[in-house]
Amino acid sequence: MKSWIIIPLFLSAFLGGTSIFLFKKDMGKNLKLILSFSGAFLFAITVLHLIPDAYESHDRYVGIFIMGGFLFQLILELFSDGVEHGHIHHQNHHEAAFPSGIMISLCLHAFLEGMPLAQGHQQELVFGIALHHIPAAFALGSVLTQNHLHKRSILFLLVVFALMTPAGYLASNALSTTMAGLQQYFARIMGVVIGIFLHISTTILFESSSDHKFNLRKMVAVLLGSGIALISFFAEA
Repeated sequence: MKSWIIIPLFLSAFLGGTSIFLFKKDMGKNLKLILSFSGAFLFAITVLHLIPDAYESHDRYVGIFIMGGFLFQLILELFSDGVEHGHIHHQNHHEAAFPSGIMISLCLHAFLEGMPLAQGHQQELVFGIALHHIPAAFALGSVLTQNHLHKRSILFLLVVFALMTPAGYLASNALSTTMAGLQQYFARIMGVVIGIFLHISTTILFESSSDHKFNLRKMVAVLLGSGIALISFFAEA
């Protein structure tokens, strides 16, 4: 187990969520730039690193698990309203309520993302997941605030969400060291996460600009995200 993995995963989600208390005004433009950067980086590391690694196992069923992850993310979004890729849905009612569907689906999503970290390309994956969690946690914090939960309750739920990806990593790491033969299933676990990443990253890239119009700032963010992933790829070659 590598303890350095846990710190950025927890802090990115927790600080991203608690920043809602510091930036209460609309920060839609900046959030869209962060989304564009993280979406491009996620897509690039998925194509350059994760997909080739998954198919190196020569498991003919990996593609099925990639499709399954993609479709599973669609199902999760029925309950999360797209919070995973930074969607913030403003509500008009003023009754206190706990958005259980959003919280459960986000936690499950985050837990699954942490499982492949017990295998290779940890640096790229940790960076990509951490970037992706900043706008997602901010959106979650916004939803919890709009539901008029007490500040202590919001902080507690943000801590729970921030712990999910480290928990997925720890669980996967523990299983891989205690259960013989589990190693062969990591390609399939990675396949599920690849499907999730493909859905999230492409959704971000298609939806992070108004009316799908060309935006220079968005293009720069996308090129930066893709460029960093490419530099990492060639550095390993």
